[in-house]
This record gives sequence, C-alpha cells and structure tokens, in this order.
Amino acid sequence: MEAVLTHLRGAIERGEYAIGDKLPSEAELCRRLEVSRPVLRESLRALQVMGLTVSRTGKGTFVIANTVEDPTFGDYAASDLLEVRRHVEIPVAGYAAVRRTPENLDHLAHLLDRMERETDTTAWVAMDTIFHIAIAEASQNPVFRRVIEEIRDALARQSAFLNELGGRREQSNREHRAIVEALIDGSEHDAVEAMSHHLDRVETTLTDIVRPAHTDTPTEGGPEA
Repeated sequence: MEAVLTHLRGAIERGEYAIGDKLPSEAELCRRLEVSRPVLRESLRALQVMGLTVSRTGKGTFVIANTVEDPTFGDYAASDLLEVRRHVEIPVAGYAAVRRTPENLDHLAHLLDRMERETDTTAWVAMDTIFHIAIAEASQNPVFRRVIEEIRDALARQSAFLNELGGRREQSNREHRAIVEALIDGSEHDAVEAMSHHLDRVETTLTDIVRPAHTDTPTEGGPEA
C-alpha cells in the first residue's frame, strides 16, 4: 500500500496527473500497478486525506492539488486537531493521575492488554479512541469526555492513517503503557510528560508521512521502479 501511495503521489507531484485531471479507473490502476483493489482503495483514501484528490460519486477520483499542505481527518485539519489535543489531553492526563479511581485503572489496564494483543488494525484503532476517552473519564470531569467524544471520528481516522503509513501501533502501545503507569503511580508530572511525548510522536510521524516525497520516476509495470 505504501508503494502504491508513493507511486500515485509522486505522479501527482511531478504533474503527470495535473490539477483537474481524473485518475484512471480503479480497474485500470490495479492492472497497471499489479495490486488488489483493496490495496488500491486504501491508497486512494490516503491521497484524499492528504488533500491531493477528491472522490466524486459516479465520476471517479480527481486531482485537486499537487502538494500536501495539511491532511484532513473527517471534519478537522491535522494541525487544528493536534493543537486542540495538546491543550486538552495533556492537562487531562494530569488530572486523571490525581483523580483516577480503581475502576478507571482496571478499565485502562484491561484495554491496554487487549490492544497489545490485537493484530487487526481496524480493531486496534477502535480501541485507541476508547483509550483516549477512558483517560478523559479518569479525570472525573464530564466536559473533558465530551470534548474527546466530539473529535472521536477524527482521532480514529488519524490513528488509522498513522498506523497504515507510519507503523505506529507498537510504539503507540508503549506510549499508552507509560501514560497508564503514570496514572497508577498517581504522578501528575509523569502523566503530563507521557501524554506530551505521545503527542510529540504523533506529530513527528505525521510530518514524516506528509513532507514532500522524493521518488524516482516509476515504471509502467508497477509501483516500484
């Protein structure tokens, strides 16, 4: 999927598909790139998240930009989402360390165990959003939970994007474990630091994915030259 995305993104950035152009049909792209339709569709979705294309029902996929500016996850741009997460989730982690209940800790520990065993990305992403809601619950402030629930869809889309293209799952599990350990210790400082580190890594991975790609011109027979 990464190879297909790199190929299509590179073609758009080089101008092989200009702004306003319609990409070849899914069937044609699958034939050219020698990939399955599910792999191609994941790549096309990633192009849309990056803001390079738009899908028009019944008409196909069209190029709308030739450079990646700010990916969009659902209703929110990545930069806006991260800014809000820093202002909300970092202090929330601190409150949660001070106010968490035994039930909160049991729930988080059980959730972490399931996430560390999970191999299916879709299932893991669903639990990832539940994890962040559970941290907000542990703060004992229902407004924080409501805020996280409001951005739940965007969080899930971002998580899927980072895991598919950035291989974030194992690293995220370790970062989540550090957050929960800080909550178990009741350390506000450590919880704030752990959540800050987690969001720093999210931003770094996102930047690595969306920064301008430098690729060689691919051959017609596949996504890799």
